[in-house]
Amino acid sequence: MLTLEYANCLADRVGAHGLDADVLHPSGEAAAAISAAARKLASTRGTGWERWRDLHRDPMRAEHTRDVLALVERFRGVGGGCENIVVLGIGGSALGNIALQSALNPPTHNLLPREARKGPRLFVVDNVDPANFAAVIDCCLASDPKLERTVFNVVSKSGETAETAAQFMFIRDLLRRHGRKGADHVVAVTDPARGTMRKICDAENYATLPVPDGVGGRFSVLSPVGLFSAAMCGIDIAALLDGAASMDEPTCREQLDKNPAAMLAFLLVELGTRKGKTNHVMMPYANALYLMADWYRQLWAESLGKKSDKDGDTVFAGFTPVKALGTTDQHSQVQLYREGPNDKVIMFLEVADFGPHQGLTIPRGLGVEALTYLEGRTMAELLTAEKRATEYALLESQRPNLTIRFPKIDAFHVGQFIYLWEMVTAYAGLLLNIDAYDQPAVELGKQATFGLMGRAGFEKHLRAVNAALAPHTRVIES
Repeated sequence: MLTLEYANCLADRVGAHGLDADVLHPSGEAAAAISAAARKLASTRGTGWERWRDLHRDPMRAEHTRDVLALVERFRGVGGGCENIVVLGIGGSALGNIALQSALNPPTHNLLPREARKGPRLFVVDNVDPANFAAVIDCCLASDPKLERTVFNVVSKSGETAETAAQFMFIRDLLRRHGRKGADHVVAVTDPARGTMRKICDAENYATLPVPDGVGGRFSVLSPVGLFSAAMCGIDIAALLDGAASMDEPTCREQLDKNPAAMLAFLLVELGTRKGKTNHVMMPYANALYLMADWYRQLWAESLGKKSDKDGDTVFAGFTPVKALGTTDQHSQVQLYREGPNDKVIMFLEVADFGPHQGLTIPRGLGVEALTYLEGRTMAELLTAEKRATEYALLESQRPNLTIRFPKIDAFHVGQFIYLWEMVTAYAGLLLNIDAYDQPAVELGKQATFGLMGRAGFEKHLRAVNAALAPHTRVIES
C-alpha cells in the first residue's frame, strides 16, 4: 500500500508555517469536519457526478473490462499486428492515458522493435499544434505507409470539442485517402446514447466504448477513456482497478488520522487558506511518475479553482498545482522553493523499490578521491539520499512538505494513487464548500473559439473578442 508521511507539515517541524498538531486531535473541529465529509461522500456515492467512485466495482468494472478487452483483441490484430495506436483527445481525454503509459511502460517503448514491446507504439495527440500533429502522422506513415496497422482512438464524449473534432476530421480523411475503412481502424470512446460523435459512430459503424454518465473527464482515467489505450499497450488494467479498489475503504474512513485522502485534503486546504501555501508542488523522485503530475495538475486546478462557493458567495477558491522532478529540479527549482516566497507545499513522491534496476551500481576504479564516496553505491541509494537531503533542506527553511511513498511502481500502486487523489479532490471540494465537478470558467474560451472559427450561433462571441482585443500601438518590434 501507499503510505503518507506528513510530519513536515506541522508546526513542531516548520514553525509558524505549519499547522499546530493539536488541530488533528480526534476530538477537535477538524476531525468532526472530516467525519461529516466522509458521511456526505458515502451518501452521494454513485449519484450525480460521483459515479467515478464505482468504476472499480461491478457492474461497471465487469462491463468495461469485458468490452475493452474484446476490442483490444480485435484491434491488436489489425493488419496482421497493430503497429501504432494514436489517441485523439485533450484534457481528461488524454492526460490520464499519457500518465499511465509513462508510469507503466519503459520510456523507450516507442523506440523498441515490435517483438520487444508489450503492444503497439502509442502517440497521444492532445493539441492542434500543426507541426506536432503532422510529425506524429508522418511517424506513423513511416512505419506503416498504407495505415494497415494503425488504430486511431478518438476520445470525446460529445464530439464537439474543437481540438479533438479537428484531429478526427483529418484522420477520417487520411484513412479514406489511403483506402482504409474507418470501421477497421477507429475506436471511439464517447457518449453511449447521444451527441455528435455518437451520431457519427452509428453512421460509419465505428467500434465504440462508453464515457459513462456521471464521470467527468478529469475523473475518467479508470474508465474506457484510459483503459483501452493502456490495455492495447500491454498494461494490466485488472491490476489498475484492483489498486483503486484497495484504496476505497481507507479513503472512506471517518477518522482523520486513518484516512490518507482526508488527511491530504485537510493539510493542503488548511495550509492554503490559513497559512498562505497556495502553490502545491508535486515532485516525484522517479521519472516514471513525472507525467502523473500532469494528470494531478488538471484534477486539482479544474476541480478546485472556483469563483463562487455553493452558497453563491464569491470566494476565488483554489490552489495552483505545480510539477517538478527530483533530482532534476533540485538544480532548477529548489533555490526558489527554499528562498523565494514561502507559499508552497512540496509533495514528494518516493519509490522504495525500482525492481530489476534497484541494484544498478556505480562502478569502482575511477581513481578520483573526491568521487570515491560514490563507488559501489547504487543509483537508487543516491536518488533516495537526494530526496532526503532536499526534504531536510526544506525543513531548515521552514517550508512545509510531505511524502507519498510507493513500495514500487506497478499497475496496482498506480491505481491506488489515482483513486487516492480523486478522493483527495472530493474531500477538498467539501472542505472549500465548492462544486468540484463543474468547470464554468472553461466555457467562455470554448464559445469564443467557436465564434472566431465561424460557427453559427456564436457571432456575439466573435464581436466580443474583436472588441476586447482591438488593434493597438503598444507593440515592440525587434
